[in-house]
Amino acid sequence: MDKLNCRWTRILTVSCCLAVWAVLTMPLAVEAKFPEKPISYIIAFNPGGESDITARLQESHLQKILGVPVAVSHKTGGGGAVAWSEFQRTAKPDGYTIIGNNIPHIIAQPIQRKDAGYRTDGFEQIMWFHFTPNALLVRNESPFKTLDDFIKYAKENPGAVTVSGSGSYSANHLDMLRLEKAAGIKLTYVPHTGTGPVVPALLGGHQMAAMNYSMLGVQYRDKIRVLALAADERMDTLPGAPTFKELGYDIVGGAYRGVAAPKGTPPEIIKILADAFVETNKIIADKQVNLGFMMTYATGKDAHNLLERMTKNYEAILKEIEAKGGKK
Repeated sequence: MDKLNCRWTRILTVSCCLAVWAVLTMPLAVEAKFPEKPISYIIAFNPGGESDITARLQESHLQKILGVPVAVSHKTGGGGAVAWSEFQRTAKPDGYTIIGNNIPHIIAQPIQRKDAGYRTDGFEQIMWFHFTPNALLVRNESPFKTLDDFIKYAKENPGAVTVSGSGSYSANHLDMLRLEKAAGIKLTYVPHTGTGPVVPALLGGHQMAAMNYSMLGVQYRDKIRVLALAADERMDTLPGAPTFKELGYDIVGGAYRGVAAPKGTPPEIIKILADAFVETNKIIADKQVNLGFMMTYATGKDAHNLLERMTKNYEAILKEIEAKGGKK
């Protein structure tokens, strides 16, 4: 009888050990299995803009690193809000659907547009991979040769100067509002669904200026003049472009672009994706810098801290807009 009890004791002990081992190694099993099928990578803006250009550069490298197809697609509208709101409603937290997102877009839109349909904290941020400063741009044929020319005309003709940009309450829009306040002028902002449509609107003379990103100044240097750059210092790729700070206006801002997963995606999957994007970022860095991008590598806590810092940077102008009823 004692031998029988000992035998059952040993069996139960082994069974318990196996059960504990299975529980402890479960996350490793999940990690080892991901990814097993294609990943959908959504871009919330038109083809041809900064988000799209970067995603196309990333695509083939991500596929090699992750070992599965990565398919980039576009869903435009609302300066990104259409795609981001649908993503938060419908995407499964399994890592197989990811989306490019931007700050300050995802900070400002939910505050200023009650119908934005998504929340700033409704994502699991995988990484912030680059930054592009805002730039005030005009055609080479424009009578505005300097920022002083632009401001002088805007003061004499309130509301007459049309300025195109990517989205409402986006990085472009918010820094145009900061320029209005700093210079004491009134401009008319014309939002587009991404950077792509901003180019023909500006070059075709449909709008007098654009508040967009450094990339356009680099890419269209033969056709576009940069009146001022919203950066701390001049960029090597735009050595002739002065900063707003040089010209007496404390305006530094632009867009940080990154990629996010649905809320609730397991941290081990987020890490796999983050590692793949970090490696890809290093591979495409030279191409991105030559296009006018500034590379960043914010993942994990750094990604969260960057979002918090940018929220504070835009807090004053957002509160001012809100006090005026959200219309500016």
